[in-house]
Amino acid sequence: MADIRPFSAYRPAPGLESRIAALPYDVYSREEAVKAVAENPDSFLGIDRAETGFGPEVDTYAEEVYQRAAKLLRERIREGKFRKEEHPCYYLYELIMEGRSQTGIVACASIDDYCSQVIKKHENTRAEKELDRIRHVDVCNMQTGPIFLAYRSDAVLREIIQETKTSEPVYDFVSEDGIGHRVWVIGDADRVERIRGRFGEMDAVYIADGHHRCASAVKVGLMRREAAGAYTGEEEFNYFLSVLFPDEELRIMDYNRVVRDLNGYDRETFLEKISEAFQVRESGKNAVHPDKKGVFGMYLDGTWYQITAKPHILSEDAVEGLDVSLLQNHLLGPVLGIADPKTDKRIDFVGGIRGLGELEQRVHRDMAVAFSLYPTSIGELFAVADAGRLMPPKSTWFEPKLRSGLFLHDLEQA
Repeated sequence: MADIRPFSAYRPAPGLESRIAALPYDVYSREEAVKAVAENPDSFLGIDRAETGFGPEVDTYAEEVYQRAAKLLRERIREGKFRKEEHPCYYLYELIMEGRSQTGIVACASIDDYCSQVIKKHENTRAEKELDRIRHVDVCNMQTGPIFLAYRSDAVLREIIQETKTSEPVYDFVSEDGIGHRVWVIGDADRVERIRGRFGEMDAVYIADGHHRCASAVKVGLMRREAAGAYTGEEEFNYFLSVLFPDEELRIMDYNRVVRDLNGYDRETFLEKISEAFQVRESGKNAVHPDKKGVFGMYLDGTWYQITAKPHILSEDAVEGLDVSLLQNHLLGPVLGIADPKTDKRIDFVGGIRGLGELEQRVHRDMAVAFSLYPTSIGELFAVADAGRLMPPKSTWFEPKLRSGLFLHDLEQA
């Protein structure tokens, strides 16, 4: 059963929330991060990406970078820019994008649930990508970026969320990208008990986004256990910062592909090769945004095509039946020679938030062909995780992105 518990968050002082809240650290290049922090020194990005306080001669992963992050964080707490909740609470975090709202419960999830697969994943992680956040969390002694978890919609939790949202939020602002953010505090004992009890009846919750941040947080907790020798399981390092959303409110966007060359084929031979597994129909200048599973858009030589998977390649298997798998297994791999999309430098991935125009621009600039996909559904994500399977890389793109800096989890709080 899922152990999802309340905690005493450090939160921005009233009036600073819009300046402090920042997009996740990994959506920025170093140059973009430096520019963003220069424009807004209060941005939490200055802590999440503390190399922004050094010149380019200092490596992003140098020890002094992590020490600077910890120093800045403690300074801002001392200055009163962050304040700690007096008692353990849950929080509601609502994001509004283009009129669509999703509301998550901010809480701490158990590292034991991750290890026992009550918290289920759908992606593998890479050790080299975990090391940075392991070091950041460990040196700062604070978890600063929440893990995006999902649960199957629940009537009791829905009622509590609706009740809470009838009161005034403690934060209510619109970020520069037009996303609305609202936060409520749930501190009364009855609602806290009902929330914890309800999650305690769930046999699974799911990582939607943030697999590397989650794995890093868990590894820090396990390191702290080993260092402590004896522990009760109640210590804060046994839990990690999360926001849990009901599946019915989540939106997964398409995650599209661009490939640098046609693997030695000319245009006509390439079209002939892919027609073995896909029906190919020319669409001219009309961009193809697939409207159902099994349908793909393809942009080649200034022309859009609709390509549809033929019946013989379709599958009911949780992984093999995904559109990302159909494209990989029957076109990108056998025709274009992309054997391992995780490591092949000839392929790149474009989040759906950038639109199909970005695919056209990439083909005009540095790629030969682009593919637009129908988005993976949250139901497909759950099915893969429930089967103990993994999705191909870059299968899901979630929007809107959770902000860092609105909730901090102290690993040694009393």
